Amino acid sequence: MRTVAEAELRRWRELPATDAVEKLASYAKRDVDFIPVKCPNTTRWHVNAQGREFELLLTGSKFFDTRMERGGGGAVDLAMHLLGSNFRGAVEALRRCGL
Repeated sequence: MRTVAEAELRRWRELPATDAVEKLASYAKRDVDFIPVKCPNTTRWHVNAQGREFELLLTGSKFFDTRMERGGGGAVDLAMHLLGSNFRGAVEALRRCGL
């Protein structure tokens, strides 16, 4: 694996989580009936990645897994969470899917 440039990391940190989840997951569908409580920009998504089911709240570049009660920010964190990978695996997955 080649090194990760600061510009590439910055782009992944700022990437909307909705963009990342649509590329990383084998199935991702927005719950159009969801009404956010705290932040009006939050959306809820039902996701399948690596054969595992997730219910995610996405706001900007941040995500929160409602079932595991865990969250993070940026595409690398999201890839690590969805794919169960380490940093290196997440970077490879992001590059493979063109993010």
